[in-house]
Amino acid sequence: MSGTHFRELTQGISADLASLRTGTPDTMKAFNDLGRAALADGALSRKSKELIALALSVAARCDACIGFHMQTLVKLGATRQEVEETLAVATYMGGGPSLMYAAQAVSAFDEFSRL
Repeated sequence: MSGTHFRELTQGISADLASLRTGTPDTMKAFNDLGRAALADGALSRKSKELIALALSVAARCDACIGFHMQTLVKLGATRQEVEETLAVATYMGGGPSLMYAAQAVSAFDEFSRL
């Protein structure tokens, strides 16, 4: 994925997930409940947990995951510096491929930061 298409990507995936919500409602509810529980404020803030999820999204090379977590991070008030430091750790751990996805994640931050 190149450029600034993360908003379109997340909207498209959300629409595609509607079929799974209809076809496998128990599974989708369980997955949503897991996410809600895992990302809830606790010893780590929700923003910290979303930054971790962003790093894992980069490591897993998941464009849609980058989009969804970046969208949430912007809503939670993450700064560009917080995002870039998170991406630096993801790059350190994942090498060159993670660097390529980190660059795309910065593009997603810029896209979701524009209203």
